[in-house]
Amino acid sequence: MKVLIIGAAGMLGAKLAARIADAGELGGRTVEHLALVDVVEPPVPSGWEGRARAEVADLSAAGTAERLLEPRPELIFHLAAIVSGEAETDLEKGYRINLGGTQALLEAIRLAHEADTDYVPRLVYSSSIAVFGAPFPDAIDDDFQQAPLTSYGAQKLMGELLVSDYTRKGILDGIGLRLPTICVRPGRPNAAASGFFSNIIREPAHGKEAVLPVPETVRHWFASPRSAVGFLVHAATLDGEAVGPRRNLNLPGLSATVGEQIESLGRVVGADAVKLIRHEPDPAIMSIVGNWAERLAPARAAALGFEAESSFDEIVRVYLEDDAASYPG
Repeated sequence: MKVLIIGAAGMLGAKLAARIADAGELGGRTVEHLALVDVVEPPVPSGWEGRARAEVADLSAAGTAERLLEPRPELIFHLAAIVSGEAETDLEKGYRINLGGTQALLEAIRLAHEADTDYVPRLVYSSSIAVFGAPFPDAIDDDFQQAPLTSYGAQKLMGELLVSDYTRKGILDGIGLRLPTICVRPGRPNAAASGFFSNIIREPAHGKEAVLPVPETVRHWFASPRSAVGFLVHAATLDGEAVGPRRNLNLPGLSATVGEQIESLGRVVGADAVKLIRHEPDPAIMSIVGNWAERLAPARAAALGFEAESSFDEIVRVYLEDDAASYPG
């Protein structure tokens, strides 16, 4: 099987590539080749130098998607995106990358399918809980309306609709995953409005100060990077008939307040780490985060076998086990 990962230099893309390379298979099928693509050069997993190709490319640029599909990958992960904060401040860039890049990929798949109707790849599309907008019920169930209140959420929702329609047409076999906020993210802070959720755990865990721009009462929906990679791998191997015509899924996660995050930091890392969090309110960040989902009831995804952590202490421990050693500070 040939696998294409678009957005392979990002945190999830790199972890996904490493997991696939370690296993060497997906759903009982041997992975023969990994194509890794991003706007910066993605890392090639150790030992895969002859079976993996890293390429620097912009999916939204003319001709890129068609070229990436020339080897006819049977499995495509579309993880490339401009993150929430940047998509809000740079409207043109957000739509060009998040919507335009997705349209370009799906149209290239359509052209390839028209040339060979047997070519119907599985596409795993990374969406977001940002497709939902306030006011929220106590828990968002699988029937709650998508009404985003951010540009990022709108762009992701448009991508979901495209994936569903191209799947309905038999052009591809798509599954959209509404990822929780991934925490604790390794590496340096990024431009995501949600970045502080990770910063207030990661930096103090390494003896560094972190800024908290929202009140401790803010509640949100989380999963670890380990769980997020598990979601992607599980989606790649799901029976499309079991998913049914509603191709976009709310995913399991953990609902926690910022205060509960900080309590977990204190229990797992220690009280000295908590003292390194500095409260510095940011109305711009709060205006974005205030329109995000707080708790989901993802019955469909749970029934399909998706799993995540059950406590924030677990999420902190996953960071310490998987990523703390690579901290760049």
